[in-house]
Amino acid sequence: MIKAIVTDIEGTTSSLSFVKEVLFPYARANLADFVHHHKDEPQVKTLLEESCMEIGAELETGQLIAQLIQWIDEDKKVTPLKSLQGLIWEAGYQKGDFKGHVYPDAAAYLKVWKAKGLDLYIYSSGSVYAQKLLFAHTEYGDLTPLFSGYFDTHTGGKKEQESYCKIAEQLGLPADQILFLSDIKEELDAAKAAGFKTLWLTRDSAPDAQAEHRQISSFDQISINS
Repeated sequence: MIKAIVTDIEGTTSSLSFVKEVLFPYARANLADFVHHHKDEPQVKTLLEESCMEIGAELETGQLIAQLIQWIDEDKKVTPLKSLQGLIWEAGYQKGDFKGHVYPDAAAYLKVWKAKGLDLYIYSSGSVYAQKLLFAHTEYGDLTPLFSGYFDTHTGGKKEQESYCKIAEQLGLPADQILFLSDIKEELDAAKAAGFKTLWLTRDSAPDAQAEHRQISSFDQISINS
């Protein structure tokens, strides 16, 4: 029996295009100004220091900005960069420059599952802060009360079995009572290896009945008996 659902964001609850065409370009366009204006604030200073540790060298501000932008262009899952992006996106949400995209079926069924007593969690490569921002500023209002917790790359890589073992341990549930939703096969493989139940979202293509994980095109095809 499923007691908890852990869901990815990009391509699962939310459009890939929102992240790729709205959030990433916004962070890229505003990163230099943000760093120059906030680099001496404790939180930002720490993230910049962590970025230098990732590089393995002390860089001056201009060089570091160039490296951060390069990481964005390469879609690197670098934890301090993700946290910086979250801070930049916060300003965008607050100014109303965009709203967090959530598919209608995802918004509806997250509410249904919560009402049925299921615990809901997010696991994304984006920082926990960025995850909360997205779900707090949707066209359906603030959806953050639906979630019992959030996980990001501080837990580990999403394609690593150990990450899902850590999540199950933190949730205090047997792995086979947790359902993981994602659009990425390698993430689903890792979750399945850890004992999770899995479903593969294929929003932009027809499901393949022969796939290694059951494929569905929307949340309304998920039946949960709790």
